[in-house]
Amino acid sequence: MKRLSGVAAAVALAVTPVLPMAQTGPMQMGPMKQTATQAGDALDPPLREVPIALIMDADGGVPFYAKDADRRFIPASLTKLMTVYTAFELLKQGRLSHDQRLPVSDRTAREWSGKGSTMFSVANTSLSVDTLLKAILTVSANDGCVILAEGAAGSIEGWTALMNANAEKLGMDDSHFNTPNGWMDEGRTYTSARDLATLTRALLTEHGDLYRRYFALPKFSYNKITQNNRNPILGYVEGADGLKTGFTNEAGYGFVGSAERDGRRLIMVLGGAESSAQRKQVARDFMEWGFASWDAQTIYGKGQPVGTVAVQGGASRQVAVAASRAVNLSVPHGQKADANVTMRYQGPVAAPIRKGQRVGELLVARDGAEPARFDLVAAEDVAEANMLQRLRNGLLGLFG
Repeated sequence: MKRLSGVAAAVALAVTPVLPMAQTGPMQMGPMKQTATQAGDALDPPLREVPIALIMDADGGVPFYAKDADRRFIPASLTKLMTVYTAFELLKQGRLSHDQRLPVSDRTAREWSGKGSTMFSVANTSLSVDTLLKAILTVSANDGCVILAEGAAGSIEGWTALMNANAEKLGMDDSHFNTPNGWMDEGRTYTSARDLATLTRALLTEHGDLYRRYFALPKFSYNKITQNNRNPILGYVEGADGLKTGFTNEAGYGFVGSAERDGRRLIMVLGGAESSAQRKQVARDFMEWGFASWDAQTIYGKGQPVGTVAVQGGASRQVAVAASRAVNLSVPHGQKADANVTMRYQGPVAAPIRKGQRVGELLVARDGAEPARFDLVAAEDVAEANMLQRLRNGLLGLFG
């Protein structure tokens, strides 16, 4: 069953009192007996010898399996996911446009065209941002990353500064980017599986339209050369639509992938596989294991009331709150686990309050595991109090 508590902080450094909150829409979530086979399936993912791995439901954002998820490693071309996120941010801000053309200099073509994964760019031409993003995400174009970085930010250094600022904004504490494409740089570019999962979730939630536009193209053609997408789960795993492979001799074979089935989306990360063949097989098996051996258990539906939050200066003294999206918890297949649910907010929340306004967060955890975090939003409008309502609020405040 759900156990709901509420925590309100009057100021950031104040001692936080625990406030009992009304629970609405109770659900029966008692534990069910689990067979030994189910337990074994849930505990033993098909990873072979891959040293770094993580898989999670995108909604909750918390891994249900992780192996060295915070270990820093060299991402190689997985770096390009941050280059793409940075480009998406600039498009959103209006600082880039899809049809904007960026120049291909003699130096860039000489140094990067044909080097490693490439789109075979041509000197003294120009390429649209749209074409560059397709090249980067479909054929992992090293030259495309450099053209994009220099054209959009003026220099590689300027672009990587934007990348690192975005990493800091997203809370990617174990990541640093020194190149736009992940080319070998003596370990100055590094990340972790958890950080890559965070980045992937941001691509999906903040830039869903752009994700759908660019991440699952089967092939890319430029300069009379057609190359296939190198994603090992596209066309093989049901619902797969992203994201990116990576390889250098120092990094080994890595992969970040995502797939969606019946409204449930999984994100997975692999690092340090020994071969392309191993990466391909493990990526497919790991994603299938995630869907088959784990379920997304619904705790609250989208918009379902969770409790109430105190209001200051409002026509009402309380406002009903709900999660901004469906609250799902990852559980082994066939199980139903107890859920510890905590509301956190800084309050009372000052009126006026708009329906859908973020007022705090909802933390949901299973059996003492790391909690999943969901935005807590107002389920209704609350206007500012008029004179009579302010008088009423004052009296009620005095007499409880």
